[in-house]
Amino acid sequence: MQASKNPFGALAELDTDEGKVHYYSLAALEQQGIGAVSRLPFSIKIMLEQALRQCDGFAITEDDVVRLAQWRATDVKPDELPFKPARVILQDYSGIPCLVDLAAMRSAVARLGGDPKQINPVVPVDMVIDHSVQVDYFGRPDALQLNIAKEFERNIERYQFSRWGQKAFKNFSVVPPGSGIVHQVNLEYLARVVWLKDGVAFPDTVVGTDSHTTMINGLGVVGWGVGGIEAEAVMLGQPLYIVTPEVIGFKLYGALREGVTATDLTLTVVQMLRKKGVVEKFVEFYGAGLSNISLADRATIANMAPEYGATMGYFPIDAESVNYLRRTGRSEALCQLVERYAKAQGLFRTDESPDPIFTDTLELDLGSVEPSLAGPKRPQDRVPLTKMKESFRAALTAPTKDRGFGLKEEDLTRAAKVRYNGHEDTLRHGAVVIAAITSCTNTSNPSVMLGAGLLAKKAVEKGLRVPKYVKTSLAPGSKVVTDYLADAGVLDALEALGFNVVGYGCTTCIGNSGPLPQVVADAVQSQNLVAAAVLSGNRNFEGRINPYVKANYLASPPLVVAYAIAGTTDIDLTCEPLGIGSDGRPVYLRDIWPSQQEIQEAIQKSVRPEMFRRQYAVVTQGSPQWQAITGVEGDLYPWDENSTYIQEPPYFEGFTLSPQPIQPILNARVLGLFGDSITTDHISPAGDIALNSPAGRYLTARGVKKEDFNQYGTRRGNDRIMTRGTFANIRLKNLLVPGVEGGVTRHFPDGEVMDIYDAAMKYKSEGVPLIVIAGKEYGTGSSRDWAAKGSLLLGVRAVIAESFERIHRSNLVGMGVLPLQFVAGQNAESLGITGRETFTIPVSDESLREPRQTLPVHVTREDGAGFTFNVVARLDTPVEMHYYKHGGILPAVLREMLRA
Repeated sequence: MQASKNPFGALAELDTDEGKVHYYSLAALEQQGIGAVSRLPFSIKIMLEQALRQCDGFAITEDDVVRLAQWRATDVKPDELPFKPARVILQDYSGIPCLVDLAAMRSAVARLGGDPKQINPVVPVDMVIDHSVQVDYFGRPDALQLNIAKEFERNIERYQFSRWGQKAFKNFSVVPPGSGIVHQVNLEYLARVVWLKDGVAFPDTVVGTDSHTTMINGLGVVGWGVGGIEAEAVMLGQPLYIVTPEVIGFKLYGALREGVTATDLTLTVVQMLRKKGVVEKFVEFYGAGLSNISLADRATIANMAPEYGATMGYFPIDAESVNYLRRTGRSEALCQLVERYAKAQGLFRTDESPDPIFTDTLELDLGSVEPSLAGPKRPQDRVPLTKMKESFRAALTAPTKDRGFGLKEEDLTRAAKVRYNGHEDTLRHGAVVIAAITSCTNTSNPSVMLGAGLLAKKAVEKGLRVPKYVKTSLAPGSKVVTDYLADAGVLDALEALGFNVVGYGCTTCIGNSGPLPQVVADAVQSQNLVAAAVLSGNRNFEGRINPYVKANYLASPPLVVAYAIAGTTDIDLTCEPLGIGSDGRPVYLRDIWPSQQEIQEAIQKSVRPEMFRRQYAVVTQGSPQWQAITGVEGDLYPWDENSTYIQEPPYFEGFTLSPQPIQPILNARVLGLFGDSITTDHISPAGDIALNSPAGRYLTARGVKKEDFNQYGTRRGNDRIMTRGTFANIRLKNLLVPGVEGGVTRHFPDGEVMDIYDAAMKYKSEGVPLIVIAGKEYGTGSSRDWAAKGSLLLGVRAVIAESFERIHRSNLVGMGVLPLQFVAGQNAESLGITGRETFTIPVSDESLREPRQTLPVHVTREDGAGFTFNVVARLDTPVEMHYYKHGGILPAVLREMLRA
């Protein structure tokens, strides 16, 4: 981690309890007159430190350091900024594909006569296996054990491959399944805040293959989510290049009112920042209000940075950061190092610290935050609890283009009976069929988890119960949560309401909600009901949570329990009863809502450092099932042609040491014409594989039964399945086939309607290149590199959109797919594009001379008439241009390594 040079003479000494350590002093730059470093945002200071420390005149130059030291808030230059983080963190959905790519690179090196061990991480990499457990069993004491058994049965081949990677690669560790959720494990255990290596202290920095890596910003660690292909480049020692960011200051003051949770605050922040517009920017929180919110509350806000669109949502290191390290069982030596280093570097915030100079600011009085949910289709669409019933009813009849459900008045009274074991319920629109306490966003926060437990305890004491049609689940982000819930005496109450622990993983938040009971699914489907899910997650995009659930609301864990008891979202919990108690009287939410004092007393009593130390001392050992796994060993992975989980990807077929010239895109057809807010879930779903889908038919042809299909997310090591699953979301709306939902398109010129995969293969056989056209915010959501990989393998050469989300645009470049942006004021509709035209884009090595080059697009209509419009090639830096000309990041990196 040390630089090979010290050109600024910034190496300094720091006294610690462990003796003297060195560090690269930021103050030295200001003393030399290079820049006013002391007034920089804290996040920029940390970016500056990593450049200063690792300045070697090659990957990071002296000019890079000077430009950062001279960062001007109101005049941020769009310069390329190299970032070499201290470590990389993965979850298994995206981490196993990274391993597959690294294994494929080793195979390619071996075929070219090189040493495959050249391909090896040079920075520490941790993979937390948390995305594969599904809620197959729930509401029973043995749900956890049954779900774990099913998880291993489904994923044994993936886990064998993970064990191979753990042995084959150095600097690569695995946190086994059943241990916790990646970001909570990172927050509670992996993150150090300050590293000490080779006698040099420096800030902890990280990139991760999950967009919610930003959760660690709450602890004062700079880091964010990247695509898997970018993460692989970082693992192999390459800098990550970003455009120098603007920093938006978000001032917090005051304190939260009684009855308001961290989740309510977070949903408010998400709404405000989405409205502000912070895509590709850093957000940094400041103000005296920071001292009134806990570290766990900060982490909840930071977790949802992807939902408000920012690269980061950063909270500076302060006394609360150090206290959190102590509360979670970190060593006293580390706590002392963090505090002394941060203070020596000017990285330690107090209420008296002068405000940094920001590009722009906004502020929030914490006392103005009110209880809220978000939905029914996007996390930024906050709904005050007082208006929830009104909002849900309005959504029922609102047009789908306005994120409603488009029902007619006569559809509103539809209902279906559900019968089981002599019991009958009536389901109507808004019936809560899933209530899930899920996701590290909230399960990392003792205040809302104990709040849910205390609410459950009071509800049980009142005699309230959850309707049988509600699928309830509790999936903590670490085993510590179960410990303190049990210690506080509230776990039994949660279980009495059906919230048994179902697994230690992401579950419902990422779409692993498991199947609804068949009688419930049949009832919902028979009347086409707008059924609801209420979950303590961070995403609620269409088609993500469950195929039968159209309305999905994000809420705090206490509200999840409350809505489970109510059984419907068509209710005003502020004035209507949740149910009837055992004494025959109505019970209202206010009757069972715990006070802040009750919650804080439970935290003080039941959340103890020894709990964290005990659980994390054995976190890498795994369950007996994990320890029993045996598999292949060796430097090269022996690919199995018959595997339906792990296949050698085709990216390096015909690989040469020199890239081929870029070819123009001639007479391309439109594979998909989409509107706004197409998410990476739409492009590459993570959930259920439908039986009669291209991927389902592929698996069936290989003898795999439907119950063994598993999820798309678990199949990401197999390009043959994932390519077939690209654009396969059941809620996708392709405007080439109006009025139809799902992964279908129209093939031209014959106009035949078919699956998108089948159309792409037909175009491929005809030698026709493809493009995708979309509206605003294309690629919103998860840092899902398969959304780019799948597009490439379908034959998509370019995506033309009004705007892109940061990570997906970068992923497209990383796979050699050209992101093109309409000029301001233009879009497909204004240009009269129907998707039936052909498109020629004269892209070439010569036409791409500089970042953000303007290119013409020549369009020919069906009647032979033509016109031309301009687009901006969203290759934002010289390095991105370099990657694109090499066909992507991995070929570029591999060529550099082989030449070296």
